[in-house]
Amino acid sequence: MTARRRSSFTRAVDRWAESQWGGRGTALLGILAGAAALRFVGVQYGLPFGNLLNPDEQSIVPRAWKLVHGGGGDPHWFDYPSLLMYVNAPFQWWQDEPSYLTARIVGVVLGLAAIAATWWLGRRAFGTSAGVVAATATAVCTIHVAYSRAAVTDVPLTLGVALALALMVKGRLELAGLAVGLAMGFKYPGIFLLVPLVVAGWKQWPRLAASIALAVMAFFASSPFILVHRHQAWHEAFRVQRLAREGWLGFEHDHIALIAFVDRLWQGLGPALIVCVIGLVVALVRRTKVDLILALFVLAYFIDLMTLQAHFDRYVLPLVPPLGALAGRMRSLAPVTLLLLIVPLTWSVRDTKELTRTDTRVIAQRWVERHISPGTQIAADPSTPSFEGLRVLALRLPGPKRAFDENRSIVRLRRLGVEDVVVTGAVTDRVLDARSDYPREARFYDQLGARAKRIYYLQPGDDRAGPWVAVYRLPA
Repeated sequence: MTARRRSSFTRAVDRWAESQWGGRGTALLGILAGAAALRFVGVQYGLPFGNLLNPDEQSIVPRAWKLVHGGGGDPHWFDYPSLLMYVNAPFQWWQDEPSYLTARIVGVVLGLAAIAATWWLGRRAFGTSAGVVAATATAVCTIHVAYSRAAVTDVPLTLGVALALALMVKGRLELAGLAVGLAMGFKYPGIFLLVPLVVAGWKQWPRLAASIALAVMAFFASSPFILVHRHQAWHEAFRVQRLAREGWLGFEHDHIALIAFVDRLWQGLGPALIVCVIGLVVALVRRTKVDLILALFVLAYFIDLMTLQAHFDRYVLPLVPPLGALAGRMRSLAPVTLLLLIVPLTWSVRDTKELTRTDTRVIAQRWVERHISPGTQIAADPSTPSFEGLRVLALRLPGPKRAFDENRSIVRLRRLGVEDVVVTGAVTDRVLDARSDYPREARFYDQLGARAKRIYYLQPGDDRAGPWVAVYRLPA
């Protein structure tokens, strides 16, 4: 595409967006409609069990339900701040038990709000075409799509990041401070928004001090019981951060953090990431206030990612709105960027299609409850459904620097009265792929295959998604 054509396209986009026929909101509504359709498909995956789509849902949803069913306002749990639980709690009020579907719908709404906030960020920073590019990038990002339908904290944090940066770009420091505090209320890494807040308020010291004070107040207002249980909250929050820095099962042989997280961004944005990086470099060269607000947040947050050994894809989500805006700052490349975003769109459609199938663990749970007598004691790997009527010994998840679970022994399990063991590829395959790091856990799975009788086995395929599942009957 020639420079003249690119320029004509960009002018056409701006004229259409500003036209009386559609107005600026027409393109945004179209993006939101497509994003909603993409996210609502598969929203019921793995239900009624809350740990099959994302295990963290079991940490959020039951506690949100308990808040409005006699538990009071204190969650007594601070691995994450409390704001997402408070947001979900009113919608759990009429539920007889924790409703994961309701919480996921709330998650989709928060995801759509994040796209709208990203539109506002891009438009305020660099104009309407940048808003289109930024919102589209967030809407089709495979990671954002996946986590928008899960009741977890990463997409709400992304919403807080986009909203806070947009307010900083607009010069509304006090409101930006409130948004920073709420972003931290969703997830602790929102604290890195203080870096661009300082840039936005540079040499406006009274306003900057007021905005930082408002950020602190908003954070504690959104998670007030952190003040009541200071020592517990401090311990639990830093334990989670320490685990991320020590690593997680499945990342033992991953690339170094720099390469790993760039790869995660590529998986989310595809070749449009190249334009995002170009926009970041241009911002660091030109160094206007808007450029520095966006670029320094990206750099500060990414530097923190370099300290992590657990390279979860969801950790890069807060980078998507500012990177999308920076990609949109180059108006002449807007049509190229939008064309490149077709790639992650196709990836998101592919991933969503998987969620229209039945999880293998749901099918296995039905088989177990039909073929194993009520009251039988079984052992089960993490990421397996609950088994009603059975006594379940939950095996702990292995991980770097974690103590070996002594229950991962056939002899010990038989002494404890366990008759059957349920294992899945979600854990087993990762252990066996890192056998040298988990020799005792790998030996346990080897012994199951050699000494126990496999009475059930199911693989994904046809209309089934998820990991393979096996049930072993232990020898007498």
